[in-house]
Amino acid sequence: MIMTKRYGMVIGVKDGMLDEYKRLHVAVWPEVETRITACNLRNFTIYGHKLPDGHYYLFLTCEYTGDDYAADMAKMAADPKTQEWWRLTGPCQEPLPNRAPDEWWARMEELHHLD
Repeated sequence: MIMTKRYGMVIGVKDGMLDEYKRLHVAVWPEVETRITACNLRNFTIYGHKLPDGHYYLFLTCEYTGDDYAADMAKMAADPKTQEWWRLTGPCQEPLPNRAPDEWWARMEELHHLD
């Protein structure tokens, strides 16, 4: 039986890029959304908020329903349409300085969940 694993991640938005990031996400390409689903991610949601430090941050939550997260994320990263999408969204993002070396979005620690 495959267990659903939840993920939470955070990344900053570069100054002056919030409107562009929002514009892109008004109409996410269907191929990108199809790839997200094909890589066993569900309930994929991105939230945004400006924190007291004056910076705007994105908070991503999703559920993973597969059995090999690393392989599915490698499959997503190898997809040409996803790479094209990331070339547009990546310049809008500012990774956190304290993220793990292999992360773009920093993983958050799950502290509580209620179904």
